[in-house]
Amino acid sequence: MTNPAPDREGVLAEVVGKAIPGWAILVVQLNNLVADRLGVTDTDVQCLHVLGRHGPTTPSVLARHVNLTTGSTSRMIDRLVAAGCVRRVADPVDRRRVLIEPTQDGLDRVTRAYAGLVARTRDDLDDFDDGELGAVLRFLETAQRSTAAEIHRLRSAPED
Repeated sequence: MTNPAPDREGVLAEVVGKAIPGWAILVVQLNNLVADRLGVTDTDVQCLHVLGRHGPTTPSVLARHVNLTTGSTSRMIDRLVAAGCVRRVADPVDRRRVLIEPTQDGLDRVTRAYAGLVARTRDDLDDFDDGELGAVLRFLETAQRSTAAEIHRLRSAPED
């Protein structure tokens, strides 16, 4: 695929930019459905994604990842423990600290809940060549960095 003419690049970027909120809304809706099926909240599902991606961690690190206070994080962990999705374990490096780790059952339940989307996405990506996949990956990495920077900016800025 060749690059569009220079006067079209801005148009395509605008079209892509306008498509993102619609997709983001659907992702939020999907996460809410998954949370309902797991018997937890959507923030709890975010926690499971963090643990699945990064492994066991402290409650304070989880709080930062999902933008919760320490009190809210404690309640989130209690819900996830009650749902059988995580457990509290002693930190092997410092036994005074507690780590939160996902249970295999919790990870399996999340994997099953997203299996349909994962399969559809893999099928969708089969239609992209390596150059297109590279562009998609570059966009996703850039969008993730930009989103993280905006979260940091909003957290640091005084509210209007």
